Amino acid sequence: MIVANLVFNSFENDSRVLKESISLANGGYQVEVIAHLDKGLEAYEKTENYIIRRFSYISREQGKGILSKLGGYLRYVKLSVQHCKNFDILHCNDLDTLPIGFIIKRFFNKNIKVVYDAHEYETERHHQSKFDKKALKIFEKFLLKYVDKMITVSDPIADEYAKLYNIERPTVVFNTPFQIEVEKKNIFREKFNIPKEHIIFLYQGGLQPRRGILEFFELVKDKKEISYVIMGFGALKNEILELTKTNPNLHFHDAVLPDVLLEYTSSADIGVCIEENLCKSWNLGLPNKMFEYYMVGLPIVVSGLQELKRFVVDNKTGYVIEDIFDKEMFNTLLQEIVPTYKDKDEPIERVKRIYNWQEQEKRLLETYAQLNVQRKLTPLKVETK
Repeated sequence: MIVANLVFNSFENDSRVLKESISLANGGYQVEVIAHLDKGLEAYEKTENYIIRRFSYISREQGKGILSKLGGYLRYVKLSVQHCKNFDILHCNDLDTLPIGFIIKRFFNKNIKVVYDAHEYETERHHQSKFDKKALKIFEKFLLKYVDKMITVSDPIADEYAKLYNIERPTVVFNTPFQIEVEKKNIFREKFNIPKEHIIFLYQGGLQPRRGILEFFELVKDKKEISYVIMGFGALKNEILELTKTNPNLHFHDAVLPDVLLEYTSSADIGVCIEENLCKSWNLGLPNKMFEYYMVGLPIVVSGLQELKRFVVDNKTGYVIEDIFDKEMFNTLLQEIVPTYKDKDEPIERVKRIYNWQEQEKRLLETYAQLNVQRKLTPLKVETK
């Protein structure tokens, strides 16, 4: 059976789509990842497990206007529909690829199966206006009529979707890393010459405003016993680099490839995950960086987001700071962290055994088995260059 794994990005650092593609291929499906042809990337790649096909739907230099972006999106939809209409299964990642599933199923291939994978609470994100949210809910409700199975990333978000649209509760597939044993490394101490006695706090992920990145720096910048490493890519990079010039306990590292990420993560002592409560999607979600921290044995410091706080408190795997702007609150919390952070090994090991990709893969493949696709495997067209 042939699966199109549709994603509205260039498929360079999308760990969830990568893991799902590998799992589906290992489960006997033929997988094509359909993505965006960004500058410097190949339009066609064949890996050991799956094919990547990228369509050039928009120019980064010319695509800043609304009409240009809309035109680019419609081109992406058109090319994806043309290419995927005879596939067996469409795996639509996020709301912006779901119209492709609707168009193909409604007009070209009524037997195709559509899986909707909502990586967030898609209609409750912080950049959306009230009008956007209302309009998108109407749009999503209509498109869900053509969905055979839905997947999402946390239990509260699954509950919200089931209640909002009166649908079968979506399968929860947490965005966890593969369970592997990672020997603890010392990359950050060696690279940045961090003193042995310092506790290293690590933020890894997208460098965007309102994720608590610089707010946490304000909490720790005067602490002589702490070093803070920020690793990732995004809009805040240049500001962070400037701050490192005058703050010796702040260090920046560029994002690294997924296959070596956990080696770098293991070089820290405590993970940082303190996004602001800007929207339901963040409040009810569980960031993948949290599971990455746990996989290498790091306890974490989190903000008071509903699901994040519940997970940490219930599993005894970290610390909660309710107000990330309150220095006194953090100073009190730090007095608890310093003597106890090394004592979290046992609960973290328990979490690792449950929240890893090997376990989540079972949920994904069980969901696919319920699609009851009867078509036999058909070789994909392989291009030669």
